[in-house]
Amino acid sequence: MIDPSPETASPVAPVQDTHAKALAINLNTHLYGTFAEIGAGQEVARWFLTVGAASGTIAQTICAYDKTFSDRTYGAGTRYVSRERAVAMLDHEYGLLLSRLSESRGAQSQFFAFADSIATRNFKGDNEQHGWLGLRFQSAAGSAPSDILLHVTLREPSQRMQQETIGVLGVNLVYAAFFQRGSMEGFLAGLFEGLTIDRIEIDLIELSGPAFEGIDARLWCLGALRRGMCRAVTFDQTTKVVEPAAVLRKRPLIVERGKFESQAPYQKAMLDAALKQLQTESATVTKSDRTPVCILEMTLDPADGTSPAADEQLLARVGRLVVLGPVIISAFSKYYLLVHFLKRHTGEPIRMVVGVANLVQILHHGFYAELPGSIFEGLARMLVANVKLYVYPMPAKLFYEAIASRSGDMTVNTSPDGLVHADDVVLHGSVAHLYRYLREEGCIVPIQG
Repeated sequence: MIDPSPETASPVAPVQDTHAKALAINLNTHLYGTFAEIGAGQEVARWFLTVGAASGTIAQTICAYDKTFSDRTYGAGTRYVSRERAVAMLDHEYGLLLSRLSESRGAQSQFFAFADSIATRNFKGDNEQHGWLGLRFQSAAGSAPSDILLHVTLREPSQRMQQETIGVLGVNLVYAAFFQRGSMEGFLAGLFEGLTIDRIEIDLIELSGPAFEGIDARLWCLGALRRGMCRAVTFDQTTKVVEPAAVLRKRPLIVERGKFESQAPYQKAMLDAALKQLQTESATVTKSDRTPVCILEMTLDPADGTSPAADEQLLARVGRLVVLGPVIISAFSKYYLLVHFLKRHTGEPIRMVVGVANLVQILHHGFYAELPGSIFEGLARMLVANVKLYVYPMPAKLFYEAIASRSGDMTVNTSPDGLVHADDVVLHGSVAHLYRYLREEGCIVPIQG
């Protein structure tokens, strides 16, 4: 990584609050740029305009709020709130800055362009509340620019609160880019300062340009996940981190979760069997004409208490798994938490496909010790509308190894094929009645290749 230039070295005293960060930038005689904001007011620019000395930093602020105005300025053909629109805004504003000011102040200034396009809560509260923020900046006067792009999900209950949060994050982004980019830890800490995951989630970080030479931005995304800045990071089938909606939005989903320490042949067979089963139901359970997507999910918080893999190991597993479908790395220890996240993005069928040993775990009271309603609450929160468990058989040897600590809770019948199927497991006690009910209601569905 290229260290921050001498002109932008960290202040002697650490800056903590948003007001002080904005003022520190305004008082730095080397930093000069523009702010373009759509959809959440001009909350980032407002900080710099109100703390004082803004004339030393701001060349222009603009809010092309009307779609036609925005299209005429930044080009038509992209969604209003999208990565493409944010990049177009950076291209236009940074190019304008250089064309007008390079000759007069390019030798002494580090130019930057900040842009955001945000969808805050609408009146009904039924829209997707998210946005893109970007910064194009010079790490030294006259240098080639570098880019930082963020995708965020807004979690607060009112538009006003969401606007204020965007203001704080925008100031943090500009400050962190110039003063805290020397390490991933420092940058992420500065970026999320004064914020919480209940207010906003940063689920994508893109880095490019000479200031980030040799940096794998995916590691910074996983760093944000470990720091509690988001709940999940989503990878497409090129192993690139994307906004969750890019692969989940309004799609029927087949979801397998696991550690995936190796890629076993049965994983594809299990997903194929799940897709086949969903196709038999599709006429009654889905209105979508979109092809179902198979999602592989790994968690940083395994329910069995084992330590999660290191980030490099996780990325290696992503590289192996994407041949089967997009991959999610999450902070969800339990299935119901994952389902809640997926339901943000789709109302189409969600089918969690598990091996028989996982079914035994899911139907154990101890799996829900953190919930006041124990297993009843956990299952109710997981098996919501249009969500089912598909259960795939396992070789008997592997099944017994997986459930060794709980073998006394059940009786297992043997099948001629050497596999343990869902209905081969006879659970003991009251949970047996619960299992029968879920089977009869179609919430748990045995499948096989």
